[in-house]
Amino acid sequence: MTNLEISPQQEVCPPASAEGSPGPCLQLWPEREVPLGGVRAMNVQRTLPQRGLPTIGAWCFLDSFGPDRTAMSVLPHPHIGLQTVTWPLAGHIRHRDSVGSDVVVRPGELNIMTAGHGVSHSEFAVLPPAGEELPVQRGLQLWVALPDGDRHRPPAFEQHRALPQARGKGFTATVMVGELAGVASPATMYSPIVGADVSCEGAALLPLNPDFEHGILVLDGGLELDGQELAPGPLGYLGTGRQELQVEALPGTRFLLIGGEPFEEELLMWWNFVGRTHEEVEQARDAWEAQDGVPAAEAAAARYGLVAGHGPDAGAEAGRIPAPPLPGVRLTPRKRSV
Repeated sequence: MTNLEISPQQEVCPPASAEGSPGPCLQLWPEREVPLGGVRAMNVQRTLPQRGLPTIGAWCFLDSFGPDRTAMSVLPHPHIGLQTVTWPLAGHIRHRDSVGSDVVVRPGELNIMTAGHGVSHSEFAVLPPAGEELPVQRGLQLWVALPDGDRHRPPAFEQHRALPQARGKGFTATVMVGELAGVASPATMYSPIVGADVSCEGAALLPLNPDFEHGILVLDGGLELDGQELAPGPLGYLGTGRQELQVEALPGTRFLLIGGEPFEEELLMWWNFVGRTHEEVEQARDAWEAQDGVPAAEAAAARYGLVAGHGPDAGAEAGRIPAPPLPGVRLTPRKRSV
């Protein structure tokens, strides 16, 4: 998933540490609506990064979109230094990338793209036959920051069509990445991390890794946690040190659980890049712009490669997303408030 903001802000994400964590807590961080790519494009609800909470473990970006009937239509664009995690809740998305992938991802299936040193990809809703209405579209798009030792690796892609489920008192969870309740996902990740789609009703008790910080995003229904009510919308930050998550859930409640060891590296995020310095992000942007209009063979050998099916002869899918201009100021690091 791309960040299609026309004027993206640079996000300086200070390092986290277990020592600096507030311990078990419940903080509600509001979602904000972000229009992607203009007035006719989709709007998303963004809950990461926040100014005082830029990361939860290595998770550094979380958008939810829908439910609506707006078709995703995202031309090729670049990424560095991250993994994209695509989790559809309704509707089908076609993913193509510069490592040669061309797949459709459906609800219950997981796409993981590791950008490493550089990759490009496109995403389009799978349209119905002519004359039929577009099905409802809904989903989650997340990024995971790659640690310094892995962020320059070659790009890669994997899709998992069957993911394991963890079950316990009052809950069932699809384990997207990492491990929950002794059940491990096959997805390749590079930091100690967890991501799960949890369904529960009534009293539920989930085991957690106390070394992780965690967050939850209610998707449907609602729940009570630590005496507070959580409804769909805001991100609930749970801190570190929790060995379990005890909730009282409304019928049909579903939520996303994310977590990981506090990420101890400072990040610089701008547009679709997760780097470390202003110069690195500037170089990544320049490399993408340098691929504009070059012959296919030259583009395929360049840093971000070439997404097959997009180009001068691709009709409505021709082209690419140009990088926005960098702001004319250098960065001022911000402090993490939790």
